[in-house]
Amino acid sequence: MGDNIWRPHVTVAAVAERDGRFLLVEERIDGRLLYNQPAGHLDENESLIAAVAREAREETAWDFEPEALIGLYLWKEPTGGKTFLRAAFAGHCLRHHPQQPLDAGIQRALWLSRDEIAALGGRLRSPLVLRCVDDYLRGCRYPLDVLQHLAATPDHRGS
Repeated sequence: MGDNIWRPHVTVAAVAERDGRFLLVEERIDGRLLYNQPAGHLDENESLIAAVAREAREETAWDFEPEALIGLYLWKEPTGGKTFLRAAFAGHCLRHHPQQPLDAGIQRALWLSRDEIAALGGRLRSPLVLRCVDDYLRGCRYPLDVLQHLAATPDHRGS
């Protein structure tokens, strides 16, 4: 049996609101400038909560404190065919570190209103960007303790 097993890419996204504006990043992807929440892939042996705080800091230079899970989103790219499982978190930005360099490809972090985000249309990295903002505004919040991170032990394997 080969390694042709379907596996979605597990990602996290930070939804931070301040005065009616949401933290986004402008990033260069394949030569195009696109907009996204601070987001990225889950690293091995990392909890989802730790991953979203790390990604937000790396991409925006803001310390992000996750407070609730907005939702889990399964999305398949229409062109590349990759499937993503995104965990989106609501939280607050605590401190900004303006001297910190941002991740490769990130042009800048910026704060935009919901209408400004919607107006970006095809310049959004995916439809998940606006959907997560809208779900946040609808009040979707789940306690962080719905997420359990269990460390591997030698006598327990499996899924």
